[in-house]
Amino acid sequence: MTESEFLQLSDAIFDRIEQALDDHELDVDTLRQGNVLEIEFDSGEKVIVNRHASNQEMWIAAKSGGYHFAREGEAWIAGRDGSEFFSTLAEAIRAGSGEEFSFDD
Repeated sequence: MTESEFLQLSDAIFDRIEQALDDHELDVDTLRQGNVLEIEFDSGEKVIVNRHASNQEMWIAAKSGGYHFAREGEAWIAGRDGSEFFSTLAEAIRAGSGEEFSFDD
């Protein structure tokens, strides 16, 4: 995939994350700046989602750890443990917010 295609795809991922947070009406603050989307919870805990264009990866940094995801077919899969991007992110958001959360449509 070209860098332009990766940037479009990752922009759509950021949009999906922000929309899901709004849809669930979670009390979080988000800050989207360049390649980074920061999600901050009332506790001060943060989850950081970063797109790494040179590697064409999506990264998550959370209290539970750091994860790197590469595109495999239609999914983003972590090289370390095979976990899927949106399920890993949903788990980090549930842990940070203390509320139910998923990316199910």
